[in-house]
Amino acid sequence: MGRGGENYGKRENAGAASSKQETFPAWARDVKQCEEKYQVNREFGLSSAEVEKRRQIYGLNELLKHDPTSIFQLLLEQFNDTLVRILLAAAIISFVLAWYDGEGGGEKEITAFVEPLVIFLILIVNAIVGIWQESSAEKALEALKEIQSEHADVIRDGKKVSSLPAKELVPGDIVELRVGDKVPADMRVLSLISSTVRVEQGSLTGESEAVSKTVKVVPENSDIQGKKCMVFAGTTMVNGNCICLVTEIGMNTEIGKVHSQIHEASQSDTDTPLKKKLNEFGEVLTLIIGMICILVWLINVKYFLSWEYVDGWPTNFKFSFEKCTYYFEIAVALAVAAIPEGLPAVITTCLALGTRKMAQKNALVRKLPSVETLGCTTVICSDKTGTLTTNQMAVSKLVAIGSRSGTLRSFDVEGTTYDPFDGKILGWPVDGMDANLEMIAKISAVCNDAGVEQTGRHYVAIGMPTEAALKVLVEKMELPEKYASSSAPGDPRRCCQVWNKMLQRIATLEFDRDRKSMGVIINSSSGNKSLLVKGAVENLLERSSFIQLLDGSTVELDKYSKDLILQVLREMSTDALRCLGFAYKEELLEFATYNGDEDHPAHQLLLNPSNYSSIESNLIFVGLVGLRDPPRKEVRQAIEDCKAAGIRVMVITGDNKNTAEAICREIGVFGYREDITSRSLTGKEFMDHPDQRNHLRQNGGLLFSRAEPRHKQEIVRLLKQDGEVVAMTGDGVNDAPALKLADIGVAMGITGTEVAKEASDMVLADDNFSTIVAAVGEGRSIYDNMKAFIRYMISSNIGEVASIFLTAALGIPEGMIPVQLLWVNLVTDGPPATALGFNPQDTDIMKKPPRRSNDSLITAWILFRYLVIGSYVGLATVGVFIIWYTHNTFMGIDLSGDGHSLVTYSQLSNWDKCPSWVNFTASPFTAGPQVFKFDTNPCNYFRSGKIKASTLSLSVLVSIEMFNSLNALSEDGSLLTMPPWVNPWLLLAMSISFGLHFLILYVPFLAQVFGIVPLSLNEWLLVLAVAFPVILIDEVLKCIGRCTTGPRYSPATISIKHKAE
Repeated sequence: MGRGGENYGKRENAGAASSKQETFPAWARDVKQCEEKYQVNREFGLSSAEVEKRRQIYGLNELLKHDPTSIFQLLLEQFNDTLVRILLAAAIISFVLAWYDGEGGGEKEITAFVEPLVIFLILIVNAIVGIWQESSAEKALEALKEIQSEHADVIRDGKKVSSLPAKELVPGDIVELRVGDKVPADMRVLSLISSTVRVEQGSLTGESEAVSKTVKVVPENSDIQGKKCMVFAGTTMVNGNCICLVTEIGMNTEIGKVHSQIHEASQSDTDTPLKKKLNEFGEVLTLIIGMICILVWLINVKYFLSWEYVDGWPTNFKFSFEKCTYYFEIAVALAVAAIPEGLPAVITTCLALGTRKMAQKNALVRKLPSVETLGCTTVICSDKTGTLTTNQMAVSKLVAIGSRSGTLRSFDVEGTTYDPFDGKILGWPVDGMDANLEMIAKISAVCNDAGVEQTGRHYVAIGMPTEAALKVLVEKMELPEKYASSSAPGDPRRCCQVWNKMLQRIATLEFDRDRKSMGVIINSSSGNKSLLVKGAVENLLERSSFIQLLDGSTVELDKYSKDLILQVLREMSTDALRCLGFAYKEELLEFATYNGDEDHPAHQLLLNPSNYSSIESNLIFVGLVGLRDPPRKEVRQAIEDCKAAGIRVMVITGDNKNTAEAICREIGVFGYREDITSRSLTGKEFMDHPDQRNHLRQNGGLLFSRAEPRHKQEIVRLLKQDGEVVAMTGDGVNDAPALKLADIGVAMGITGTEVAKEASDMVLADDNFSTIVAAVGEGRSIYDNMKAFIRYMISSNIGEVASIFLTAALGIPEGMIPVQLLWVNLVTDGPPATALGFNPQDTDIMKKPPRRSNDSLITAWILFRYLVIGSYVGLATVGVFIIWYTHNTFMGIDLSGDGHSLVTYSQLSNWDKCPSWVNFTASPFTAGPQVFKFDTNPCNYFRSGKIKASTLSLSVLVSIEMFNSLNALSEDGSLLTMPPWVNPWLLLAMSISFGLHFLILYVPFLAQVFGIVPLSLNEWLLVLAVAFPVILIDEVLKCIGRCTTGPRYSPATISIKHKAE
C-alpha cells in the first residue's frame, strides 16, 4: 500500500482491507462474480462518492516510499569495523598526547599532530566511500517506480475519464486498455474489445513471448504465468484492447510485492568474504596488540613505577608521569605499527583496476567489493531468456512439401539473431527457389505485421518477435532469379519489400485464440484475390483440403501426408521449437471485387471475427517452420568452463518446462540422454519439495522452470544458508529481489530493466553468460593478487611490531616514531602493494575448484613464514640502531665518517640512567650539512642524538619491505622461476617508493617533519647489507613449503560444505 493511503484514513483499516482483498482470487471467479464482489457495473463504473470512500480505505495506487537510512546512521555503520575502531582509538590517543606534549613544552609543534591528522583523514575518506556505496542501494526502489503507469482511461459515473492519474485508481475501477498502454494496476479482464489481447509481461514473469489474455477463469492455485485472465501493473499491452476491473493497487500488486522483496533483500546485505576475513583478522589483531601493549608495560614498569620493601610489604611508591606517558606513546606506536593503515586504500585501488579489466570484457562492475566476491563464486543461478539465449526468436528449421504427395523436405536454418546476414539455409536448392518455397516466402513476408531494423551494429525486432523471425527467414531464402534484379543487393529488407510490393494487402483477418491463425487478403499483380494464412499447424491442417507440391501443383491432402506432417510437428515440438504452419487459398468468390471499400458487401464479413474460420477453409497447406529463442553460440563452452572450475550452474526461468529442458540439454547443463526427472522442477514443485536443501546440493546442473520471484529468492536464500557464494543473473523486474539477495547480482545491460540494473552488483554490457564466466576468472585472479599484497602488508606490519617490541624489551631508545611508521604503512608500502595487483593471471585459474568463503586468508604455514620474516625485520631495524651506537665498522663498512661517539651496549640499554654517569661526554657528529652537538647536556645523545640511528632503522625497514614485495610475487614460487620482471609494474613501484623515501631524507623541510637526516654512501651500504638477507630467508622458507605440503594447510582452511542442521 502506498504511503498516500495514510492521508485518507486510519492505517488499521487499510491493513484489514488489504488482507481481506488478498483473499479474493479474481482469476478463479467469472466476470459476474467479480463485478458483484467489487460492487461495480462495467457500463457505469464507480460513483465519485464510492471512489472517495474506497480511497480512504485503500489509499493511493503508488508504491511505498521507505525512509532512507540517515547519513548519520550510515556514518556510524562505517565505524562498525574492528580495524577502523583500533585506528580511531590510536588517532584520539595520539592527538591527546600531541596536545599534552605541546602544552608541556609551551608550544605545539605541527609535527606532533601529523600522525593523528593523517589517521583522521584516512578514516574520513573511508567513511565517505562507504556512505556513497550504501546510499546507492536505494536507487533500485526508485527505478521500480518509473515503470509504473502514469495515466489510465477510466469509466466513472457512467462517463469515460481520459488520462486519469493512475495513482487515483481504487479497487473496483473499470479501466480500458489499448495497444501501447502500460497497465496501471493488477486487473481482471472483463471483456475483449478486439479479437485478441496480448501483453508483454516478461519483465515481471520471465516469459520470452507476449501472453494472450482471456476472460475465462483459471484454477485458483495457478501461478502468475497461468493467470491468463489477469493483467499486471507495469506490464505493456502489445496487441488489442480490452475492458478490465481493478483488483489490487499499490503495494498489493505483483510489482508491489517485488518492491517489498527488494526492500527486504536490501536489509539483509552481508559482508563480502574478504571483509569477513579482514574483520576476523582485526579481532585477532586487537587481542595481539592488547597483549603486546600489556607486555611492554610490564617489561618497562620499573622505569616509571618504583617502590621499597619495609617489613616485607611494598611502600614508598614513586611514580614518573613523564616516563609513564613515554611508554604509553610506545603502546600507541605499537597500534600504528600493527594496523596496515594503507590496506583500505590499496584494496580499493586494486578493485578499481579490476573493474577496468572487467569493463574491457563487457562486465561493468557497479559495486567494488563484488569484484573480489566473484572470485569465490560456487553457484551461478542464471536466467534463461536473454542470458543463455539471445532473446531473439529465430527460425531454426524449415519444412516444405516434396515433389510428390507423402514426401517432405527439411532445411536447417543457421543464425541466432535478427541479422538477415547471420547464417544461411543449409541444403538450399542449387537451382534456386521452387514454387513451393516461393509461396512459403510470400506468406512469411506479407502475412506479417512485424519488421526488423538496424540500430548501430545490432538488428532489433519491431513488433512480435515471432513475426520478425519470419521476416529474417525471407531474407535468407532470397528471391527467385526472375525478381532478383528488382531490388538493391545488400539491403537487409529487400526481399520482404519485393513481395509486399507485388502482393498488395487489402484486408487482415486478425489472430484469435480460437482458430489460432492470422490471414491476409491480397491483391496480386495479376489482379486476382488470394488469402495467405499462417498459424498453429494442427489448426491449419484441419482447415486444409490440399497440399502444394514442389512444382507448384496442388493435390488432395490425404491421411498419410497429414500424419507425416503431424509426426514432424511432434518431433520439432519435442526439441522445444515453436511451430507455425503456412497455407493459402486462391478462390475467394465473396472478395473477387473487394478492394478495401467499407461499402462493399464482403466488408461486413470481415467485421465479425466469427466468420474468419469459414473464410479460412479449404486451404492449400504449403509447409511449416520451427522457431525458438536460440542459445548463444559461446554459452556451451562457458558451461564447460564452469564445470572445470567447480562452479555449479542452475537455470531459473519463468519459461515453460519443455522449452527450458531442451535449451539446457543443448548448452550442456544436462546431457542429451540424461535422466533429469530429479533435476528439473517447476518453481511450485520445488516449493512443495519435502527436502529442498538436499535437492539443491545435487552435483551438476539444476533447472527450475515457471519460477516466480519468491521462488528465485527462496533458492538463493537456501544456497547462501548452505555456505554457497551465489551469483544470480536476471533482467526483469521479477529478478530484482533475488539479484539484491545474491552475493553477486548480475543484470543485463541491453535487455535489462532499470530496476534490475539498480539492484545488481554487476551489469553485462553484452547480456552474455560467457561474460560472467570470464569475470569469475578475473575475480579469482584479483583475489589471488589481493591475497599477495595483503600478506605483504601484514608481514611488513609484523616486522614493525617486532621492531618496537624489541626496542621496549631491550630498553634502548625508541628507534622509530609513530609518524615514520605511518609514512611507511601509507606511502612507502602503498605502490608495491598496488603493483602486486598486476601480477599475471595463472593459466589454470579456471581449472581449480572455487575457494570457500570461509577459507583462511592466512594459513598456519604462511603465518609461521611471516613471523620468521617479521622477526628478522625487527632484529634488522633494532640491530642497525645498536650497530650505529656501538660500532665504527660493520662487515667491512666504515661508519666513523660522521664522527659520532661509541657507547657500550650496557650504556645504550640503560640510557635513562645517563644523568648519574660520571664524566660521560658525547662528541658532535655530522648528518649532511647539519652538526649535532651535546656540550650542554651529553645525555641528549640518546634523545635528539638518536636521529641518525633512527634514520638508519627507518631506511632498513623501507629497504626490507621493498625486497619483501619481491617475495610476494608468488606464494611458493622462487624468484628464480618467477623473476621480478614478470611484473614490471612492481619494479616501477619499488622505484617510486625508494624515490619517496629519498624525498623525505634529502628535502630539509620534510626531513624535519619526519625527524630524520640524510645518509652517506657507506651508511646506505650498511642499510642494503642488513636488508638483503630477507630475500634469502624467504627463499629457504618457500623451498620448505614446496617440499612439504602438509604443514602448509591448517585446519582453518578445511571447510565443511554443509552445515549441521
